[in-house]
Amino acid sequence: MDEDTAERLRERSINNSDIMETFEPRARQSNQDNAKTGINLSEDQTADCPVLHAEHIQCQENLDQPERKEVELQETGFIVRIQPPGTESFELQVSGQMLVAELHQVLMDHEITCHRTCFSLQLGGATLDSLTELHSIQGLHEGALIKLVEDSYSVRDARLHLRHVCDLLRSLDPADSYNGVNGSSLSYLTFYTRGDKGNVGLSSSEKEYVDCSPPEYILPGCKDRPLTPLQPIRDDWKPLQCLRVLTMSSWNPPPGNRKMHGDLMYLNVLTMEDRELNITSSTRGFYLNQSTAFNFNPKPAVPKILCHSLVELLSQVSPAFRKNFSALQKKRVQQHPYERFAAPFQVFTWTAPHGDHTLDCVRVEETHTSRMGQDKHTAGQSRDWNEELQGCRELPRNSLQDRLHRERSIFKTSSDFVAAATRGAVAVIDGNVMPLNPGEAPHMQMFIWNNLFFSFGFDISEHYRPLGGNAAAHAAAICDLRGVQVEILTTTPTIVPGLLEKSQEQSVIYGSNDYGSTVFTHPRFLELLDKTCKPLRIQRHQVLDQNNIPVELCSGVETKGILGNDGRSYILDLLRTFPPDLNFQFSETEEAKDVPEECQSFGYPQQHHHSLASLRPELIEAFVQHRYELYVKMVAQGLSQLEEQSEATEQNEDLVCEPGTRDTTTAGADMEFQRRDLIVKACKAVGSVSDSCFDIRFNPDICSPGVRFSPEFAEEVQKQRKLLWDAAAFLLSNQIPALRDCLDHTALPMDGVTLTSVLHQHGVNVRYLGALLRELHRVEERERLSHIKRICISEVIIRSAKHIFRTYLQDVEPAAFSAAVSHFLNCLLSSSTCVLDSCSDELLSRRRSRRRRSHGSRVPLLTDSMWARLTPSELWGRIRTEAGDYYHYTIDSENIDEVIEKHDLQRISLLREIAIKTGIQVQLREYVFESRHRPVFGEEDVVNMFPVVKHLKPTATDATQLLQQAQVAVQQGLLKDGYELISQALTLFSSVCGVLHEDVCVCLRLLGRLSYILGEYADALSHQEKAVMSSERVLGIDHPQTIQDYTYLALYCFAGGQHSTSLQLLYRARYLTLLVSGEDHPQVALLDSMLGLVLHALMEYELSLKFLQNALNLTSKYRGATSLNAFVAVPFLTFLSIASVPLHTKGEFRSALQHEKEAYSIYKSQVGENHDSTRESSEYLKSLTQQAVVLQKAINHIYSNTPSACIPPPKFSTPSPPAILQQLNLTCGIILIPLRLLTIEHLCFLKMTVDKEQQWQRKAGNIAGNNKEVILWTTTTMSKEQTGADSFFCCCL
Repeated sequence: MDEDTAERLRERSINNSDIMETFEPRARQSNQDNAKTGINLSEDQTADCPVLHAEHIQCQENLDQPERKEVELQETGFIVRIQPPGTESFELQVSGQMLVAELHQVLMDHEITCHRTCFSLQLGGATLDSLTELHSIQGLHEGALIKLVEDSYSVRDARLHLRHVCDLLRSLDPADSYNGVNGSSLSYLTFYTRGDKGNVGLSSSEKEYVDCSPPEYILPGCKDRPLTPLQPIRDDWKPLQCLRVLTMSSWNPPPGNRKMHGDLMYLNVLTMEDRELNITSSTRGFYLNQSTAFNFNPKPAVPKILCHSLVELLSQVSPAFRKNFSALQKKRVQQHPYERFAAPFQVFTWTAPHGDHTLDCVRVEETHTSRMGQDKHTAGQSRDWNEELQGCRELPRNSLQDRLHRERSIFKTSSDFVAAATRGAVAVIDGNVMPLNPGEAPHMQMFIWNNLFFSFGFDISEHYRPLGGNAAAHAAAICDLRGVQVEILTTTPTIVPGLLEKSQEQSVIYGSNDYGSTVFTHPRFLELLDKTCKPLRIQRHQVLDQNNIPVELCSGVETKGILGNDGRSYILDLLRTFPPDLNFQFSETEEAKDVPEECQSFGYPQQHHHSLASLRPELIEAFVQHRYELYVKMVAQGLSQLEEQSEATEQNEDLVCEPGTRDTTTAGADMEFQRRDLIVKACKAVGSVSDSCFDIRFNPDICSPGVRFSPEFAEEVQKQRKLLWDAAAFLLSNQIPALRDCLDHTALPMDGVTLTSVLHQHGVNVRYLGALLRELHRVEERERLSHIKRICISEVIIRSAKHIFRTYLQDVEPAAFSAAVSHFLNCLLSSSTCVLDSCSDELLSRRRSRRRRSHGSRVPLLTDSMWARLTPSELWGRIRTEAGDYYHYTIDSENIDEVIEKHDLQRISLLREIAIKTGIQVQLREYVFESRHRPVFGEEDVVNMFPVVKHLKPTATDATQLLQQAQVAVQQGLLKDGYELISQALTLFSSVCGVLHEDVCVCLRLLGRLSYILGEYADALSHQEKAVMSSERVLGIDHPQTIQDYTYLALYCFAGGQHSTSLQLLYRARYLTLLVSGEDHPQVALLDSMLGLVLHALMEYELSLKFLQNALNLTSKYRGATSLNAFVAVPFLTFLSIASVPLHTKGEFRSALQHEKEAYSIYKSQVGENHDSTRESSEYLKSLTQQAVVLQKAINHIYSNTPSACIPPPKFSTPSPPAILQQLNLTCGIILIPLRLLTIEHLCFLKMTVDKEQQWQRKAGNIAGNNKEVILWTTTTMSKEQTGADSFFCCCL
């Protein structure tokens, strides 16, 4: 069993840590080595037909999945005793459905047995099979004794043992997270939650000792945006060195005579006592030998010590190692498991401190094997990705366990493939892979590495010349991936069996390889692809081949079908999976009358860089839904008119004809004919391809160059083109204006990633940013959407700079990468002239002797290169040109300083965006952007460059269905049923994908919210804590979703009595928000209101006032001061009411009165004079007025020197923690109202509002497809049996 499989097993194991308290038992995990054998497809196995595209192989998922029953899993946990050799036994809680292999991994992670890797488990003298579930082992019961028996080592076992020991020694070192290797990523949650675990229920005197003061840069109004707090220094990451050096010996490999004695490899160790050790790894274990640096003597050294574990040997010979390793393991096991497990997909951080480079023998070996194109755990072997994937997909899926096993295997293979493809791409760029065609130009070279095919994104042989050349070649991969995303689940760019044995022209039996000049079709591919036509809205059509003979296709003409030597069917090049976007298909032959007015008003059609621009699937579904509603409306109105006419005709005939003389048969037939004619007209009006039912489909070859249609289909082609124009106009007239959802904060983007997500949910491509900005300029509420405009402008600038950066790096020599990248960043973000230092080259000496100068020896200057001649003004001019050409938006600023000042952008946010989009990693330090005398960035500030990876994300289908069932249950008010369904979905997701996955994070987040609503604050806190760590590890420490998770965790902490922790979490969330989007953002208003309330609870009135006042200002700007709906008014009124209390305590009655008058006015207008809140505000207003009068009289007495005159202390009532918690709930959109306080009007109003929100969410959620978090808490009435408390009304947004 390899180490990577072991890590995946370790993630799914149920151990004695708190990570598994939520998870149900796991299904069987097969050994990866046994899952590599594939089974050929038969003709009728169309559900798993493999698909190849571009150099990619895909497997098509069955589109018609059978209905599956509700999943019911039962946990059978018990305690067993583990007996390691030479130590006392210990107890361990296990699950009955746990595999022996999983128990093996649990023991490798346990504090007592973590240093052992090569062992077997025995029960009653019998060795346990690694793939056997514990509940099926005879004699294994509660309290059974399982012995850990040491096994003999092989060379592979010894290498894995050495790797495991090195992993233990650096388990607290964040270097892997900074370097983006081994699935490591950063998490800082425990840094903020560590100090308040036991401080629940502090008394007022104890609260005085809680330090509530935030750093200066977090306070409202501060313009400083420091970068170093993004990655604070953690105490548990301080280096705890156990050895000075541990490396492979130069005497490796062992000579033949020593192999006969069992020697496997040799190690060199330098202990903390500066003692040099030479260690032999043998089949029996590890021992010291007598070799030195220059003398080979493999004989055992005296004293002769043989240990089965390397850790045991080092502990005996080095007291410092024994002491430090013990302390290291204690710290390691104190970490949360979510911090230790490896993520399935690597996450890269855009900032990192400069760290020391240490010796690491494992890193050296892995680098060597990676350059040789080998898997790090299967040295000397190359994986057959195609056969592995097909073997996984052909596994049975009849039962739940079969489906879990199949999906787990697919996910494992996919994650391994993404990691291998990433390493291969880096190896190609680094020049570590020999090209297949070394005689060609570098941009035309192709590579094979680890059975993966690589090529550069250039138009190698003018294949994409009709589509746009290099721009089309680069966009083709994204279009291909998008087609794969909706049609299949997995993609592997490997080699089709038999493809290299013949030319591609001979291989293609379906589609065209020359853009329609020659076209082929095949019944097998027509049958397979016809099943995808209906869900993908693809019209089955005919094109003319080279002999003018009609050829039938079920896809775009560029899609090619190939029969592999393995008997499987493959397709490639899914470029035209979605309809073309005519707004970006400029044609000189296009007549203006054919272009809709909506498109012409926005200036379309426009010339694009390539002709592969297509409509998004979300837009297609929204357009079809819109046409369907129009179709239903037309048919309903027509039928209504027919019925009215029929009734009128019958009445007239009754008056003229005698009863019984009418021809009812003829009348019925005529009525049926009119109904059919009505449906035919409705179908024609909405563009349906069928005249008998609603069925909208698109011809993907309408805009394909070289494709010819038969003259008899000219009218049909024209109809299809009109349908495409209607879809393009629908995008501009409906979907872009629909982005006004940001007005009511239904969507709240914070950066480019979240803005892109919102656009895609509405079916709008990013290339429409210019149109969106023009639409934002037209709307009346442009001020309330200013944060959206800032993000859009920032996105246009950064994406345009990314396009330029892509070509900028192509001519940079490897030795100048850091200088070139820092120079580009200086030209983009610095205010200085950015003159490159000619002496920045480390190989260039500042002093050169006369002799060297006389001989003409010279190191080439970096400033001699083309990239070094780039100036800020030239770069800005190119950015403006690219923004106009690609996004059709005019930037009317002369330089970056002007646009930043005009639109209130942040340079640190721009740096974050460009770093994330291009893979740049900068040094973690403070950057002075405003300096005009020296560049901001130096060569040392560019720490690394990471690949930007886009890949598919397989998931668990059964878990997805459970999540949908949970949504229905919650909307019906069955919260506990929904909770159980989400828990089961969590079990399945974690079983298939591991615990560090976005879907698992979604389930944890939802479980936390449900637990909180049900009053289970401890459970909510536990779930949300895991959700935050999962977001940090999977999405990034500064991702907007991570910020939102921090916010809800702060709410749950406050509800659980951990007030200081809640405050620290809110400070962290506010800092991240400031870094990502700046202070002028609606998210800051929410955070500031929560901070003000929490600080108020801690009696920090001065700080509370600052945050609440800023929240009030931002809320007035983005929500509006008067026209507030129910869900916006509640937190806004909270700000007004609570803000008056700190002002009151300071004696500032005038400000307090002003705020309370505003609150009373809004209460009165929104809920009426008789509402409890209105009456309470009125009473409080009277109290403030009376105290203001008393205060003024006292002041007058003091000025008149009246004896014994003094200012009376103000009288006010401090809100209790439950009252503040209620206000926090309202701020976060959680409304809990006792039923006795509700009226019918309240229920109807709230129901209407939530239904509107739900309709939008359902629309966006259904379109998004992969968005699992579609549960919107609706108006819910819960009984006492459901909640254990008095009945109340719940509404959560």
